[in-house]
Amino acid sequence: MPTKYIQRLMVPLRFSALLAVVLWPLTAAASGELTRSDALVLDDETRVRLVGIMAPKLPLGRPGFRIEPLVEQAKSALAELILGRRLTLSYGGRRVDRYGRALAHLHDESGAWIQDEMMLRGLARVHSFADNRAAIGKMLAFEAEARAAGRGVWALEDFRVIGVDDTLARIGSYQVVEGRVLDAAVIGRRGYLNFGEDYGDDFTISIAPRDVTTFHRVGIDILTLEGRRVRVRGWLKSFNGPMIDVIHPEQIEVLDN
Repeated sequence: MPTKYIQRLMVPLRFSALLAVVLWPLTAAASGELTRSDALVLDDETRVRLVGIMAPKLPLGRPGFRIEPLVEQAKSALAELILGRRLTLSYGGRRVDRYGRALAHLHDESGAWIQDEMMLRGLARVHSFADNRAAIGKMLAFEAEARAAGRGVWALEDFRVIGVDDTLARIGSYQVVEGRVLDAAVIGRRGYLNFGEDYGDDFTISIAPRDVTTFHRVGIDILTLEGRRVRVRGWLKSFNGPMIDVIHPEQIEVLDN
């Protein structure tokens, strides 16, 4: 089924309009090793997180977290794309995370966009934030191309787009979920998109009052999503059944007219 993106939600890809662009040298011989499959350290010890994507992960000391498939392939691909090259860091939102890492879009000296390359290879998924939403429309399109071709993570059961009936088994993980909204409601200013008749057990999208306001600000009434088939991404938690908290509009794609 063709995907129809809510175009007015997406921030255009205009890196020249982002915040100050800085050139940093990166060489394989420097301290700049890959700290994970979507993060690195530059020669000057600046730590960088590739904003807008989530590549397969290592446990990194987290209890109960297993090594995800293709993590080494993702690290190798990122190393191939960046090590020994000069990189341009561009910012389109919050510039530093709570760990002190630069939240940046990366381009190499030829202009190639590193996030684009990782997603086209199927070695990362889109992971956007309310305070870092620049270029998400473009990134979703690159992800969709890799998914349609079955590249990388999209060929594996661990990362496939799941239906609402599969959400209970995936609680505690980041997922991309597709389904039809059975009912849309705003209760106490909080928005809910329900995907089943039992609101206490079935999959639900929750949208906090401040985030409902964000939807309204870009011209979207969440009540109009009732009856629509959508794709939503986020961390699955358990609260009266499986739930994803949506904190910005780019987390939801409308799949039908």
